[in-house]
Amino acid sequence: MRTAEVQRDTKETQIFVAVNLDGSGRTELASGIPFLDHMLDQIARHGATDLTVRAKGDLQIDAHHTVEDIGITLGMAVAQALGDRKGIRRYGHAYVPLDEALSRAVIDFSGRPGLEFHVPFTRARVGDFDLDLTHEFFQGFVNHAMATVHIDCLRGANAHHQCETVFKAFARALRASVELDPRAAGTIPSTKGAL
Repeated sequence: MRTAEVQRDTKETQIFVAVNLDGSGRTELASGIPFLDHMLDQIARHGATDLTVRAKGDLQIDAHHTVEDIGITLGMAVAQALGDRKGIRRYGHAYVPLDEALSRAVIDFSGRPGLEFHVPFTRARVGDFDLDLTHEFFQGFVNHAMATVHIDCLRGANAHHQCETVFKAFARALRASVELDPRAAGTIPSTKGAL
């Protein structure tokens, strides 16, 4: 089983993340931010990844540090669970609709962090959640998972639907990219011989 547990503590946040990349979508989520827990649940369920997130952050200021640091810690945990990345498919992509909204996510576990995030949210908030923090979550993830991620919301009128399709598409792309390829067992998926 490709699993990892990471505890990351700063003066602003204390984050624990556990992942099982070969899971079934089970979750234990306590970020302190209900909408983020809903999005993390999408990653686990649609990514077939068991995911535990326990966070304490300076929510009395705002959710920025907590959301970003959960992204960072999740990226660290996924990188640790992947190890040397031998035998993975490396690339994954997905299109996911939700009613009128449609998003696309493409992932390359290249060993090089990079994020292209093009999501024109139709409003700034869903409930109490600042949708700008979605970008911060994924930026933290790519920087520490050492992955290139492209996320595009191609259409949508409802900001909740837009955000949910982003997380679901990311989950499906993640699932595809970390999947073990039986035709490439034990090999690094790169002509360089390293990722």
